[in-house]
Amino acid sequence: MTTTAQEKTAPRQTAAAQGRGADIRRHELAAFLRNRRERITPEEVGLPRGTRRRTPGLRREEVAQLSAVGVTWYTWLEQARDIQVSVQVLDALARTLRLDGSERAHLFQLAEAVDPTPAASCTGVTPALQEMLRALEPLPACVQNSRYDILAYNRTYARLLCDLDAVPPEDRNCMILAYTNPEWCRSIVHLEETRRLMAAKLRASLAGHLAEPAWKMLVKRLAAESAEFRANWERYEVVGLRSRTKQFLNPYVGHLTLEHTDLFLNPASGARMVTYVPADEDTRERLERLHDLARTGTAQPNS
Repeated sequence: MTTTAQEKTAPRQTAAAQGRGADIRRHELAAFLRNRRERITPEEVGLPRGTRRRTPGLRREEVAQLSAVGVTWYTWLEQARDIQVSVQVLDALARTLRLDGSERAHLFQLAEAVDPTPAASCTGVTPALQEMLRALEPLPACVQNSRYDILAYNRTYARLLCDLDAVPPEDRNCMILAYTNPEWCRSIVHLEETRRLMAAKLRASLAGHLAEPAWKMLVKRLAAESAEFRANWERYEVVGLRSRTKQFLNPYVGHLTLEHTDLFLNPASGARMVTYVPADEDTRERLERLHDLARTGTAQPNS
């Protein structure tokens, strides 16, 4: 069988088209980063404006510093150079540039990368599962994975430890909230013990996900933002999932004593429905009040 000249040139033409497409993407990414950088004022990120600033927004070196990447590397990125961009760096840039959900998705699409955070997608949370969460009300319930990402939740859970609806989707992770969110932390009665136990559970789950970027990003972020997490993580303690009684000081209705249970939906991925059942009548009555407040949109923290 002979190969025609047309057949020989086809692969080269395809490669050339792919190269042009990649080049266009790099230039679009560069323009998008410049535009978003210039929209953010220094004051918004806690930097002084100074007297000789000519840039309408942040400087390149400021974005690089806030994102913990090299200035030269970030400059190359805005110059549409052909360089590799990790999902960790994209995540850091999205946070620094304060991208909303749509903008974040656009950033990852331009970089031809998969966003590993729960904000990107909630795979496995079907309409039927959403309906189950709603049917459990007034009991608080949510769907989590083994990384503690909160993938879906009902209205009672949305007000159990804080106003979860006000938390950016990429921050809806129980580990991040338990170590960095003041309102969430104030709601946990035995905070130090809870944090240590959660770190031990996360380390146990990590064994099956050592090469996954989303897990690396989570541990790196927690270590950077919380000295207590670093201390707990360095203990190398491990513990499996288990049901237990938990006590919360809810900002809307007060003290709650709840029985925590995990119902596994997909053991392979660690996806589970987390449910809380009242351990006493006072808690049952308070959960009903909390559900009414959440349902009517009138929940206001106690003064």
